[in-house]
Amino acid sequence: MATKTFKYRLYPTAAQRTAMQKVLDACRWVYNKTLELRRDAWKEQQQSLSKYDTHKILTKWKKEQHWLNDVYSQCLREPQERVDLAFQHFFRRVKAGQKPGYPRFKGDWYKSFTYTQSGFRLDGNRLFLSKIGNIKIVVHCAIEGKIKRVIVKCNHLGNWYACFLCDVDIKPLPPTNSVIGIDVGCEYFATLSNGEQIPNPRFLRHGEKALEKPQVRLGKATKGTPEHRKYKRVVQHIHERIANRRSDFAHKLSRMLVDEYQIIALEDLKIKDMQDGNWRSLNKSIGDAAWYQLRTFIVYKAEWAGRNAVLVDPRNTSQMCSGCGEIVPKKLSERVHSCPHCGLKIDRDHNAALNILARGLSCLG
Repeated sequence: MATKTFKYRLYPTAAQRTAMQKVLDACRWVYNKTLELRRDAWKEQQQSLSKYDTHKILTKWKKEQHWLNDVYSQCLREPQERVDLAFQHFFRRVKAGQKPGYPRFKGDWYKSFTYTQSGFRLDGNRLFLSKIGNIKIVVHCAIEGKIKRVIVKCNHLGNWYACFLCDVDIKPLPPTNSVIGIDVGCEYFATLSNGEQIPNPRFLRHGEKALEKPQVRLGKATKGTPEHRKYKRVVQHIHERIANRRSDFAHKLSRMLVDEYQIIALEDLKIKDMQDGNWRSLNKSIGDAAWYQLRTFIVYKAEWAGRNAVLVDPRNTSQMCSGCGEIVPKKLSERVHSCPHCGLKIDRDHNAALNILARGLSCLG
């Protein structure tokens, strides 16, 4: 048994949008008020309040602030649970000697509220939310398992989504003897140890033409004017479309790899470190490729499918010869691996993928 999330687009009416925004405002108010209460209680009285203490005080707030009664009660309790969780993480980091990061007050970036146990009902293409009404929803795939809670989110474009957290049974795929090593790059998005090369879609590069005019007009518009808001929304919409295409590509590729291979070996790359000190164009290409997104998708899909996703040390995977194990130094511009020791001559990325697979198999013994 595991938790799986199903995300669907909502199409609320104007009145429903207003009601949902009021719920967001109320939840943000409760979050900030709870954080202030717990901070002041410790600062002034050295008293540590639990989330159950704050739940009791919430009843008092609802009597003083009558507009809070327009929001479903569970939606107001959930922000207090977020505050409690934020303090738990804070104290955990303090004990571990890490940079703690004290919980912060929320502004306009507080963009979700939650129905934890009840108050919601999914009926075909309608989602009923207590104190809001029946909202049109596009269920593009069937929900599996038992629904535990519903998280309603609003993105930066003002689009609303419903995320259903469900308890589902894990169903592993039939085992297979196929194994693969994956080397990611900029020229080709990925090169597999079997020699197959997956072209780099370069979604951002291809989307720059659509971004050109709106970005110029956005730069010329005065902040706060309707024209500035208009072109800002256009630019945000194009970026969201690019991100959706990139995510769709990574989902489909990761699904294909997990379905076909029992063992998948990947490099444990530190993307931020790779972008330090590089040319701006190379940093853009690395960010556009979104290698970490593919890795994340492969890892969680492999867990669900009963596969093995192995992360290996990326050091010298391109320099080491996959045939004899000798180090053959080469510049980034050299795209062919030619070993003077054993005579092996293959594509640079193919050689790296073979080394990644060998390290992955050795990690599994």
